[in-house]
Amino acid sequence: MREPTFLILTALADGPRHGYGIVREVTDLSAGRVTLLAGTLYTALDRLAAEGLITHDRDETVDGRLRRYYRLTGDGVAALDAETARLRQLTTAAEARLRRLRSRPA
Repeated sequence: MREPTFLILTALADGPRHGYGIVREVTDLSAGRVTLLAGTLYTALDRLAAEGLITHDRDETVDGRLRRYYRLTGDGVAALDAETARLRQLTTAAEARLRRLRSRPA
């Protein structure tokens, strides 16, 4: 799973969000490293919806503008959980190798 996809799913793990809310949350989660442009975001949201990982939750009108909210599906939760476990396994392997490297005599 690519990092932006992981971050979008993670942003939706707290509950439904609208597009701009997802963009802000992804920026926060990545400490500013990932900034989604609108075209990129909506292409990703369409793909994730087609894959059954997210779904339309509701629409709201705020200051005359429509906000479309998205939420994770059960499959989306499972995909995020699986990717989190995969990344944890990789991180654990990297940390073990770094510990061995640091413990070697110089």
